[in-house]
Amino acid sequence: MPAIATMKSLAFMNKWVSSLLLVPSKVVTEKLGCPADFGFGELVWPTPGDEIPFWKNKFPSRDASPEAPAEIEKDSNLMHIIHITAEMAPIAKVGGLGDVVTGLARACLSRGHTVDIMLPFYECIQKQEISDLALITTYNSYHDGNWVATNAYHGVVSSIPVIFIEPSNQFFKGKNVYGGSYNELEAYLFFSRACLEWMQVTGVQPDIIHVHEWQIGALPLLYWDMYQSLSLKKPRIVLTIHNMEHYGECRQEQLSKCGLDGSIYASVEKAIDDRTIGHNPERLSLLKGGIVYSNAVVTVSPTYLKETLCSGWLASVLITHRDKYFGILNGIDTVIWNPATDAFLPAKFHAQKPEGKKICKYYIQKGLGLKSEGTVPLVVCITRLVAQKGLHLITHAIKRAEELGGQMILLGNSPVHWVQKDFEDLANLHNKGTSTRILLMYSEELSHMLYAAADIVLVPSIYEPCGLAQMIGMRYGAVPVVRKTGGLADTVFDVDDPSNHEKANGFVFEGIDEGSLNWALDRAFRHFIDKPEEWNRIVQKVMENDNSWNNAAGKYMEIYNSIRVG
Repeated sequence: MPAIATMKSLAFMNKWVSSLLLVPSKVVTEKLGCPADFGFGELVWPTPGDEIPFWKNKFPSRDASPEAPAEIEKDSNLMHIIHITAEMAPIAKVGGLGDVVTGLARACLSRGHTVDIMLPFYECIQKQEISDLALITTYNSYHDGNWVATNAYHGVVSSIPVIFIEPSNQFFKGKNVYGGSYNELEAYLFFSRACLEWMQVTGVQPDIIHVHEWQIGALPLLYWDMYQSLSLKKPRIVLTIHNMEHYGECRQEQLSKCGLDGSIYASVEKAIDDRTIGHNPERLSLLKGGIVYSNAVVTVSPTYLKETLCSGWLASVLITHRDKYFGILNGIDTVIWNPATDAFLPAKFHAQKPEGKKICKYYIQKGLGLKSEGTVPLVVCITRLVAQKGLHLITHAIKRAEELGGQMILLGNSPVHWVQKDFEDLANLHNKGTSTRILLMYSEELSHMLYAAADIVLVPSIYEPCGLAQMIGMRYGAVPVVRKTGGLADTVFDVDDPSNHEKANGFVFEGIDEGSLNWALDRAFRHFIDKPEEWNRIVQKVMENDNSWNNAAGKYMEIYNSIRVG
């Protein structure tokens, strides 16, 4: 994306946000002033001048009910599954990985299985969000020639048992999940071994160890080349790759720090990073090693599976292991993401009683200082601001929505300094009006409210392994506008495509240029404005779509059963 003319400092942006949101409190109580009044009577509406921004208010507990949905049938062939991951929603969430782990774990629990999640005990985790937290094991785990004293805690998060691994060294210290002052790759190498060491010490032998992303890519190597020859005989390994762009590039000597001989894996058949062949030095890829050493490998949508077999440097190893490579579309956690029970919403709603969605839209418009009109479409884009997400298309959509007389809210931030600064400039340009808000931050609470307020959810990704935003948006009655790629192609089908009449639920474009985006966004606006009855039918349809984790969990269970021992 080209640099935007004037660059403002982050400090200036923070000052601007403060001036918008943190001026003296002003409690405003008013009615909607429309004939129906939506049947909700008098409510206290937020304003941009409130002392505490509305998304930072105190909310009822967001911890999910332990009760499994009554309609989910229990499986007959039950097993013990341990997920090992760098993220878990809501306590250690950075992206979709955290949502996926929590949703899949809960779905398997609902089907009657024993499920645990193993997670680093990041210093930034809010302990008050963990129930029944207790120290269960103190043991030593190996790193770089030393045995590191390590604590294992047990707790419950969103009704899911979690084992937190806390080393006594500097690993996992800092204010955020990622980006601490320690070597991140070495920390996850340590964590991968520490999880297996905990199983060795305690005698816990699950049927399935399910590892996620490059961070845990060394665990299959450690399991088969070390711990399987000790006492861990029963477990079998499943690797889920959520995004093939993150390889876990690793030097041989770094891998050796976890107790393996890194040089043994420096071959094309094992873990050498093919991109570095002939370089000095050649490197390893933890993700590639995980693919080679796991009993089954899953990626997060059928279309992304096809795309990864056709392009990218990992295509050759995936083709070699095609017989154990599967594409399973992610679900969404319908306990956390449920507009009928969502604690963060000013009004609840569902497909059969959608009136509360109008309240949510009005609430957001009032709170952010947008023109309070239900007759114009509100576009919401909630995303990390990275190249994958189609930055130039997001920028163009802001302009196009305004040209079409609509409104747009962007919620997200970027780890890339120049991208963050460019969007700060856009915020300074657009946030003074009444049709656009660019909010450069992360807020779980606000994201729930924005999905509930949105008429349209925009996902213009250049590539998207699965994508959760379009599924969450649909759950909250927002019609998706997406680019046809990866999981977006598996979940959104164009309303103007006669071949997709039964599935039709959104607006799809294929190109990566602004004109292609215009074609889809313009059609969505026309439907909203000119065909309100048809639009309402689409809204009801997308809210009734079953994108729950139960379907995906059933497919995972088939894979688990195909590789388990006994």
